Amino acid sequence: MNELFLTKSGYCHCVQCKKIFWLDKYKKDAAVEEDSDSILKTGMEVGELAKGLFGDYHDIPFNEDISVRIEQTRKLAKKGNVIAEASFSYNNNFCSVDILKNDDDGVEIYEVKSSTKIKDIYLDDISYQYFVVSNLGYNVKKACIVYINNEYVRGDDLDLTWLFRIEDVTGTVLEKQDEIKNNIDAINGFMEKHGIDSEPETDLGMHCFNPYHCRFWDYCTRDLPKPNVFDISGMFKSKKIEKYHEGKVSFEDLAGEKLNAKYLEQIDFELNNRPPKIIKGAISAILDSLEYPLYFIDYESCQYAVPEIIGTKPYQQIPFQYSLHIIREEGAPVEHKEFLAQEDDENLIRHFAESMIGDMPENGSVIVYNKGFEASRNKEIARMYPDLAPEMERINSNIVDLMVPFRARDYYTREMKGSYSIKYVLPALYPDDEELDYSNLPVVHNGGEASEAFLSLKDKTSDEREKIRDGLLEYCRLDTLAMVKIWEKFLEVA
Repeated sequence: MNELFLTKSGYCHCVQCKKIFWLDKYKKDAAVEEDSDSILKTGMEVGELAKGLFGDYHDIPFNEDISVRIEQTRKLAKKGNVIAEASFSYNNNFCSVDILKNDDDGVEIYEVKSSTKIKDIYLDDISYQYFVVSNLGYNVKKACIVYINNEYVRGDDLDLTWLFRIEDVTGTVLEKQDEIKNNIDAINGFMEKHGIDSEPETDLGMHCFNPYHCRFWDYCTRDLPKPNVFDISGMFKSKKIEKYHEGKVSFEDLAGEKLNAKYLEQIDFELNNRPPKIIKGAISAILDSLEYPLYFIDYESCQYAVPEIIGTKPYQQIPFQYSLHIIREEGAPVEHKEFLAQEDDENLIRHFAESMIGDMPENGSVIVYNKGFEASRNKEIARMYPDLAPEMERINSNIVDLMVPFRARDYYTREMKGSYSIKYVLPALYPDDEELDYSNLPVVHNGGEASEAFLSLKDKTSDEREKIRDGLLEYCRLDTLAMVKIWEKFLEVA
């Protein structure tokens, strides 16, 4: 009998790194938890829908006392039912099966994922479930992973048979059974060896990022010099790990290495506090390409795992908001316009596009930061609504990307820390301007938070919705004000 109580999530943590399990048990406060409300909500929504794939089913409700769930499962399993959240424990190894299809001659296990592809860790997950259930004496006929079909296009009604893909992975699961048993034994031995006062020494490696970025990364790297190899912008994680294992950790260590010129430039600027590098010709080329009126625009978007808008696919980027600063002619005052969709608008993409077309009726320069994003959304809108295609193509033909000089390092300062993200560029250009400080915003501070905020609106009270919508408008407004300020800085330095 194992002394260690192990869940399937705990097992998967140990597959990534056993120290995660130890830290979770003894130093949980050291974890840096990412805001994952929308991820959890998405997983629950997808899981609930998938339960309907096999007709009527019995749901085992959550109970802190797992013995209650196990007993309910045992009773239902005798009756040939489809059971959601069926719970089992074998030698202190516990799992809940998303969907258990129970037939007269055995059971089938279905693990539901909100992903659009099967990852290796999912195979570890379902193989662990197979180990537990089969060792309890059940004849497990089949083990399958249910995941999202990213080619599915939403019609008038949601079609579960097209939304989901079901892949039989029984062969792989059977091949992994010895590995599962050996891993469980190794995990128990590891935890028996390392008690609360015996922290394991586990070196950094690619397991820190794969399959998930470790929540204890900051804790495990707390003693590294600052800045260090992991602060080099743009370098592959595998290369960073390679240099780390070579003992090339600090910027001083890396200064003489044969590295990409941009990495060496970041290191050089940091160590020697170089003055800003400004290639005036490149800045002038951007300015010379601009034609009035100037439209500084930024979009915010969100993604639905289960498409809610007719004509969209799972995880398609749905533009729900824009901010627009306009300068109609040289010396003219800056105007501001904006759009924020209603959270229950089933036609929000079209309304977004129509509003934008109305706000930018003339052929001026459409100024963005990272044109790939806005241009891609415009092409998607043109495909969805052919009658709007000419206007979307007109807007795309006028796009000018303010990011180009920063990405090319034609404009670079030490404070940009190797990045050309506007969140680094703006404070580098305007270090003391509180109006341009994203951290001063009250509700939303970055694009990820904007998406989370919009997706949360349907579940909020009217007062909460008003506060969140105001926060979204304020955040997006700052994104386009930032572009105006970058343009002004270009005028100043050129």
